Amino acid sequence: MSEPTPEKTRRMRPIPTFIFASRWLQLPLYLGLIAAQGVYVFHFWIELVHLLEAAFGNQTALQALITSIGYKETFTTTALNETIIMLVVLALIDVVMISNLLIMVIVGGYETFVSRMDLEGHPDQPEWLSHVNASVLKVKLATAIIGISSIHLLKTFINAANYDEKVLIAQTAIHITFLLSAMAIAYTDRLMSRTQNEAH
Repeated sequence: MSEPTPEKTRRMRPIPTFIFASRWLQLPLYLGLIAAQGVYVFHFWIELVHLLEAAFGNQTALQALITSIGYKETFTTTALNETIIMLVVLALIDVVMISNLLIMVIVGGYETFVSRMDLEGHPDQPEWLSHVNASVLKVKLATAIIGISSIHLLKTFINAANYDEKVLIAQTAIHITFLLSAMAIAYTDRLMSRTQNEAH
């Protein structure tokens, strides 16, 4: 009995072919996320330039920083202080972490749900991409969200005088919820992997 040729094994009926091809509808979504990434890069450089200008005594840049970070002034601030620098740096780190999250979604999502990128052997291939699937991507996204939430919470506590007590409690509760959710996702993924290994 002859084995099916590769051409026959790849041939699909019209309706399944059409349904499978619908995955390309996600392409504009990933292109949109790339555009959002560009906006984040632009925002990052604006904040960084303001920080550098304020460090050299530019009052307009300093006021722009104070407004953007929501810093509560108890007196007129005429120079950078440690709190303002810390809040601005945390805001920059926040942008970087969200940008990393976007890269994970764009690259990992495209590789998992749309089409292979054939990056095997490429010197810049991300280490995590070699074994990425929907479950791994979900855990990595949950971990990234916890990191972003941690930065936001730290910014809030540093600038706590500008927030109501209820806001502080709510943000803490939300962060704990994210943490517990990520732990539950990771535990569920571990159970599923163990079940699949035992089945094989």
